[in-house]
Amino acid sequence: MRDRAARIRTGTLPRAGLEEGDDPRVRVTLDHLRGLEGRARGLTFLPRQPARSVLNGRHASRLRGRGLNFEELRDYLPGDDVRTIDWKVTARTGTPHVRVMTEERDRPALIVVDQRMSMFFGSVLNMKSVTAAEAAALAAFRILDQGDRVGGIVFGDEQIAEIRPERSRATLNRFLTALADANGTLRADAPNVPPISLTRVLRAVARIAPRNHLIIVLSDFDQVDDETHRLVSGLSRHNDLVLVLVSDPFAEDFPEGLRLIVSDGELQAEVDTGDTTQHRNLRDMARGRLAEILDWQRTLGVPVLPLSSAEETLPQLRRLMGLGPG
Repeated sequence: MRDRAARIRTGTLPRAGLEEGDDPRVRVTLDHLRGLEGRARGLTFLPRQPARSVLNGRHASRLRGRGLNFEELRDYLPGDDVRTIDWKVTARTGTPHVRVMTEERDRPALIVVDQRMSMFFGSVLNMKSVTAAEAAALAAFRILDQGDRVGGIVFGDEQIAEIRPERSRATLNRFLTALADANGTLRADAPNVPPISLTRVLRAVARIAPRNHLIIVLSDFDQVDDETHRLVSGLSRHNDLVLVLVSDPFAEDFPEGLRLIVSDGELQAEVDTGDTTQHRNLRDMARGRLAEILDWQRTLGVPVLPLSSAEETLPQLRRLMGLGPG
């Protein structure tokens, strides 16, 4: 297992492939992810967003876009914007000086994708892990096509793959390979291990993308705590942070009258959703977690895009971004 985790981190694991009889709604392959490139056209992660996009605030885009690089200091000339005057240098030299800034050529983007066992669930169409992987690939293709650097973090229960943002197809392919490999490790008989926490992953995000990045986090946000909230708040202050909440309708509205056997791989328990109390507790727990993440949109000003594993991925993204069917 350690060797496999290391090979996932370095992108040297043999290409993941579907065995005969496997369902693409359960697992993704590298070829499938690469095949999404043409379908990504039309999506945009630039500051100018369609009017109905969830990434568009009431008065301005929630995406600040590329930052500014310092170019030079020079003497003030008539007609210069007084807001560009560097008052410290002016006071020190006795002569008005202005700071010349140029727009950054590109903006690095970091796409963070959850492929833990909690994502290996789906009751209608896709596994949540598949929906997250497809959305991540679509975003990566579009961001690189915009001329921005792209990289990512892919994490499962035991491994984290870090790909630093670069403006290159090779880096994009490394990201897609890590994503397909991590997705390929998910299986019903996987050993029960304590999963890597989202908090640990967000610390890695803060290390790689301290400021002026576009950060997209795709997860079901299982097991968040106060530190998770603090890290999300800190990242959003210095970056453009977008949270993609991947959920399944089963978690939002548990069917009644079912007798389920749930297992962690070692222990089993029976859940009777026909029992009014059990059904209410399960429903309230699931809805409460989803509501907590959605409320970060209000309390932290972070856009939250809800994605359902019960629908095709691309039409949902287009709808959330205020685009037509395409």
